[in-house]
Amino acid sequence: MSMARSKHLELIKTTKLYGDVKAVDAIDLTIDEGKYVCILGPSGCGKSSLLRMVAGHEVTSSGDIILANKNITDFPPTKRGTAMMFQNYALFPHLTVQDNIAFPLKMSGMEKAARYKQVDILLERVQLKSLHDRKPDQLSGGQQQRVALARAMITNPQILLLDEPLSALDPFLRTKIRAELKQLQRDLGISFLHVTHSQDEALALSDLVVVMNEGRIEQAATAKDVFNAPANEFVARFIGGHNIIETDNGKAAIRVDRVHLGRKSYASLPVSIQEIEFLGARVCIKVIDENGREFSVDMTDEMFFAHSFEIGASSFLSWEKEDVHQLAA
Repeated sequence: MSMARSKHLELIKTTKLYGDVKAVDAIDLTIDEGKYVCILGPSGCGKSSLLRMVAGHEVTSSGDIILANKNITDFPPTKRGTAMMFQNYALFPHLTVQDNIAFPLKMSGMEKAARYKQVDILLERVQLKSLHDRKPDQLSGGQQQRVALARAMITNPQILLLDEPLSALDPFLRTKIRAELKQLQRDLGISFLHVTHSQDEALALSDLVVVMNEGRIEQAATAKDVFNAPANEFVARFIGGHNIIETDNGKAAIRVDRVHLGRKSYASLPVSIQEIEFLGARVCIKVIDENGREFSVDMTDEMFFAHSFEIGASSFLSWEKEDVHQLAA
């Protein structure tokens, strides 16, 4: 499959109104072909509305949606070249795995032998070949998700849309399926557009992270850039892993693993230790300064046990100048 890069999906001033409320506010976004893109943000930020407009399940109030150089804004869902995998999987309980996956091809009029041949290929890919004759209630949550994923892929879409696909899974399975999704996207070479509220999920999966807030895009960048160089205070706080400090130029962010406790540097701030949370290989320490401002320090367990940090003890917080990232106002 060709991996040539192009402007595969373009959103141009895409807007969604519910009465007087702008759920999606004139968004401009370009997604290159073959990219894994996560739309990330808090509840009510407009991310699901945006996904549903791309899918054709919501009518666009204004603006355009371009897929593979074709304006699909007013196309019905079945004519867009998209496929959507829903949060609840929406499997048919009375159909086998094989027939659930084959259902879209059956609706298109493809004869049985031909559609089952295509299903067999996908069953191999999602590792469900031995379960082809089971019903959904005989499957685990992870297996059900693979069936839903295969059913979405059976129509050979140009872009796959995923609405919170991992939220119903336990943490261990979520990590496993996350890796499988990324590998499948690489194998297929098509774009995945994945809505999530999980920062870890977005950072782990994405070629491009799109951070939304109140219907607008706050930042669209690589996972590395979103984490290391958040555009503004909202992104820094929502992504997490940062302390916000005041500088002469306004607010700045410093990663929690780049601040030091009990070690002097060019900047030192007297603090008292409020909380200590042991996380295995890492230890998170919450501190507070004399003005009541809270900060977090993330250090290795080895570094923690090499010092005598105790709740209630006084210390000082410090950081290096090169680790300060200035935020936009």
